[in-house]
Amino acid sequence: MARIAGVNIPVYKHAWIGLTSIYGIGRTRAYQICENAGINPTTKVKDLDEDSLEKVRGEVAKFTVEGDLRREVAMDIKRLMDLGCY
Repeated sequence: MARIAGVNIPVYKHAWIGLTSIYGIGRTRAYQICENAGINPTTKVKDLDEDSLEKVRGEVAKFTVEGDLRREVAMDIKRLMDLGCY
C-alpha cells in the first residue's frame, strides 16, 4: 500500500482514482497533482516507483487535506453557528 498524507492509497487503482480517497482531493485536483508530478493519471499505484510517489507526496503537501481540512471546516461551521448564521 502506498501511503500519502496519512492515507493508504489502494494499489490496484489508477493513480488519479487512488488520490481521490484522500479527504480534500477530488477528481480535478487529482488530475492536476498527477500532471504536476509528471506521472500518467492512468498508471496503477502499484506501478509507481518511490521517486514518483515522493513527487506526488510533495504535490499533495501543497494543499490542505485530511485532518487539517476537517478541522478548518469544523471551525468555520462553529464560527457561523456562534454568529447565528448557520
